[in-house]
Amino acid sequence: MQKTDLETAAQTKGRIFVSCKREKHYSRELILDQHALVYIISGTMKIIYSDQVYTFERNSLILIPRNQLGRLIKLPAESEPFRSVSILFPPEVLRSFYQEKPINLAEKKWSGHLQVRQHPLIENFFQSLVPYFDVNDELPDELASLKIRECLTLLDAYDGQTKRVLAVSGEPGKIDLADFMDQHFIFNLSLVKFGYLTGRSLTTFKKDFKQIFQMTPGRWLTAKRLERAHYQIAVQHRKPIDVFVEVGFENLSHFSIAFKKQFGYSPAHLPDNLFDR
Repeated sequence: MQKTDLETAAQTKGRIFVSCKREKHYSRELILDQHALVYIISGTMKIIYSDQVYTFERNSLILIPRNQLGRLIKLPAESEPFRSVSILFPPEVLRSFYQEKPINLAEKKWSGHLQVRQHPLIENFFQSLVPYFDVNDELPDELASLKIRECLTLLDAYDGQTKRVLAVSGEPGKIDLADFMDQHFIFNLSLVKFGYLTGRSLTTFKKDFKQIFQMTPGRWLTAKRLERAHYQIAVQHRKPIDVFVEVGFENLSHFSIAFKKQFGYSPAHLPDNLFDR
């Protein structure tokens, strides 16, 4: 089974595809350039934001907005892999569909994902897609276009809240940099993406960052992530192997080296008299 990734697919064009993950713990940062709708066939999916964790089981349907920063975790069931069907909505299709369906400006803002209301016709729509993936991992373009519009029609008819996500487009505007970074430093993104999400070019992002924090983004991010990790290990008694990814490090070895350099001891061997210092 091809392991199609949401973010990789979103960087191409609108798609309907199946995702199949057999790893015990698949995790990555998630930031899409298209709205995505995910229907879980088997397994469990978690979405982690800066201070919240949401868990979704089989038959759940989740609408993930574009430019929404979080971490996506896919966990297999006991006897079968994580499996989902995802739909990516091209901006031009959304503009065409919603141009005659105006949305109340007061209802435009929607924060985070949206769990779509259960309805038999929506569930039947996704169940009808599953047999296609016994042959291919992805629907042909012409068929996908038809099915995307069919899906939009069902969502508009049976869950009006989805319009508040799907009918809204546009690039991120310039926002408070200090507040954003304090909330999202755990996410392992490039500085280019951090700049984009705060409405800045890379050059402006680095300049503004230095003025606010009096250090480079790289040094600040490492220090903040290590502080978070130290608290979780020392106070919450979590294991380093369960912490390093969640605070923004890519591998345990790099995390352990950085931790010891910062605090003088390894994350696996905290001093007995730590809180007496």
